[in-house]
Amino acid sequence: MDSSIISEELQHSRHEHTHDEEGSKMFGFIVFLLSETFIFLGFFTAYIVYKTTTPEWLPSSVSVLEIRSPAINTVVLVSSSFVIYLAERALARHDLMKFRQFLTLTIAMGTYFLVGQAIEWSHLSFGFTTGVFGGMFYLLTGFHGLHVLTGILLQIVVLGRSFIPGNYNTGHFGVNATSLFWHFVDVIWIVLFVLIYIWH
Repeated sequence: MDSSIISEELQHSRHEHTHDEEGSKMFGFIVFLLSETFIFLGFFTAYIVYKTTTPEWLPSSVSVLEIRSPAINTVVLVSSSFVIYLAERALARHDLMKFRQFLTLTIAMGTYFLVGQAIEWSHLSFGFTTGVFGGMFYLLTGFHGLHVLTGILLQIVVLGRSFIPGNYNTGHFGVNATSLFWHFVDVIWIVLFVLIYIWH
């Protein structure tokens, strides 16, 4: 048998193995995201139950939550989902320069969101122990903020790995999983924003 044919068969076999392995990893990652979804759903349910059954819902020092800054943060975070999608598409075209640029921008937008949330927390007139609303507010926004931080760290890792020669020539599971996690974080925040800032 011709050596070139053998080489092609070996390459095809490696490609199939890599594809199957990435499919299994992605399935496991989706299951992980589903478990995270159920945790958030539990928090959302608790928030709705407490809000509809607690006579004095908002702390006495709060008549209405300031919405301008959180709304800007929301626009930035949700927009970052589109930016990380562009990073994925750039990598699929093997355009590492564009991939790094879009991913760096996504990291910057996520960091902007976290800094904005920290500034908001520092100006609030209530704390974690200020009634049921205070506890739920910090629990939900804090837990989500932890996920945003995790997403940023994952993006930094995959960005760093893009500088390893040939690392992303075949298979982009890490990038795809990180992007999926980021979309998940953004969707969760949209729900939180509606619950906390619109329907409070």
